[in-house]
Amino acid sequence: MPSALPDGDPAPADGALPPSVADGAAARGFGVYVHVPFCAVRCGYCDFNTYTALELGGGADQSAYAATASGEVALAARVLGGAGAAGRPAATVFFGGGTPTLLPHADLARLLTAVRDAFGLAAGAEVTTEANPDSVSPHSLAALAEAGFTRVSFGMQSAVPHVLATLDRTHDPARVPQAVAWARDAGLGVSLDLIYGTPGESLADWTTSVDAALECEPDHVSAYALVVEEGTKLAVRVRRGEVPVPDDDDLADKYEAADERFAAAGLGWYEVSNWARTPADRCRHNVGYWRGDDWWGVGPGAHSHVGGVRWWNVRHPRAYADRLAAGLSPAAGRETLDAGQRDAEAVLLGVRLADGLPLDRLPAHGRQAVAGLVADGLVAGPAALGADGQGRRVVLTRSGRLLADAVVRALVD
Repeated sequence: MPSALPDGDPAPADGALPPSVADGAAARGFGVYVHVPFCAVRCGYCDFNTYTALELGGGADQSAYAATASGEVALAARVLGGAGAAGRPAATVFFGGGTPTLLPHADLARLLTAVRDAFGLAAGAEVTTEANPDSVSPHSLAALAEAGFTRVSFGMQSAVPHVLATLDRTHDPARVPQAVAWARDAGLGVSLDLIYGTPGESLADWTTSVDAALECEPDHVSAYALVVEEGTKLAVRVRRGEVPVPDDDDLADKYEAADERFAAAGLGWYEVSNWARTPADRCRHNVGYWRGDDWWGVGPGAHSHVGGVRWWNVRHPRAYADRLAAGLSPAAGRETLDAGQRDAEAVLLGVRLADGLPLDRLPAHGRQAVAGLVADGLVAGPAALGADGQGRRVVLTRSGRLLADAVVRALVD
């Protein structure tokens, strides 16, 4: 089952937000995340809030989802207007899951239209959908582009059959370049998502996958280390001794190998786990998360953040649909961050970016820790000294990216 929601305070039945969220709103970006919780097969490593048709039984089916989620989009417009935080068009819209492209392309277009009608889309808005390579066709991708989508992120994960089998991925590796070509023909930007550290994956397997991804000439690549999440089928297999736990040294070797290959192919890192061909190819929606912008998360289990207030929806699609049908907010709980928490999060997220975190965003003890981090080779010395003409900043070295959590602890503890 998907992981539990966090603890928090009760959320108002109408979803109302405090007027304080309007403070400084004009200076913050605004995006919309749409969670589509459906998967054809539940992968053994995944603890996202996703469901197969069999898990959902006779209710909360995919055919009704576009109408249900559009109801939350309308609720979002009312709530933000009531809090004085409306008036900002969505600069980014991101459809994630699950597998959003299991929905008919007309339903995805309907949901995007609901967002456009509720908030408007900023000029040049980035509109992304995640997709499995075997969940799209030339026709569906062309229809999404016509509806206003600008980008597709394919869950490639690996190019090696035995690795895909361990991950319970169902697509044929040969389908990835085909799907990328279809997306290109439709005029869509392309990102590929990879996972490294799967039990049984050798370094040669991993570099095979990286090279296969680069042969597709994507605009963007994400590469994440496999995490064995409690409650997943993979965690059960690890506990039984059927497969080994991912090894930290192995993960580091694979990260370094990927970073070298991406750089040689002209893809620069801009966040610890993300590389883009040009700054314009960065995933602007995710950058909004790392910069502490505002976003409304639509869908069961989706999380939102506006002006220091964070909330999360009920998890199950049936409970989600029932609450909206009753005229209630689907929010299950929320929390309001104080100034100290917001500052700590700004460091936690901002230090992961290649653009760096200005030293004046750090507490006094954090600024004092920078010299030691430079000496340890974890933070770039020229950036910390402002020698690159961009102001004094914390910028991680490659070694620092491998130990990003330790760097953050040194800066905020």
